[in-house]
Parts: sequence; C-alpha cells; structure tokens
Amino acid sequence: QVQFVESGGGLVQPGGSLRLSCAVSGSIRGTHIMGWYRQAPGKQRELVATITSGGDTSYTDSVKGRFTISGDNAKYTVYLQMNSLKPEDTATYYCNFRDWAGNYWGQGTQVTVSS
Repeated sequence: QVQFVESGGGLVQPGGSLRLSCAVSGSIRGTHIMGWYRQAPGKQRELVATITSGGDTSYTDSVKGRFTISGDNAKYTVYLQMNSLKPEDTATYYCNFRDWAGNYWGQGTQVTVSS
C-alpha cells in the first residue's frame, strides 16, 4: 500500500510560478523513480518530469527551462518548481511513484493558468 500527499496547485496568472509537492509513504524501499504527469481536459495524460533515486532528471520538451524537478530521497518527496507558467500548462498534475513492486499514482492537484 502506497499513500500520497500532494499540495501546491492553484490559480496563477500567465508568467507566474507555482511549486508542487508530493510526499509518498507506505510499503516502499530501494531504488525508485518519482515524477509528475499532467492531464488537460480532453487530452491524454502526459509526462512532465521525472527524477530517479540517483538524482537523474528528465523533462518533456515543452517545460524545459521553465520547470525544475527535485527530490528528497530520505523523505520520498518530490517537488516541481514551475516558472513562467503559460495557459497551456493548465491541467491536473499527478504525482507518480515507480519501484520494483509497482506503479502508483497520487490523486492529482489542479493547476490553472489564466488572467
């Protein structure tokens, strides 16, 4: 059993910033990958960014240079700093945790970028 606590979503104007946080707990240990995905209405869920337990990061092209993913391995926590937000970033953002046992999802947090 894996539990998620996500926070940090909200409404922001274009060009603004938000920071998402996700803490994972439960029956987890060892190497893992944590990340953020997003899903806009009528669209498929897409990868935003991931970070491995070794600290390697990856980003989808549309957020490179604007978003930064970071993590605290000891606390199984991942953050997503989102700067220069655009209306097209509007979506529900889902925290993801993958390890040897499975692939798990948080409940999602809404990010709305609008003036």
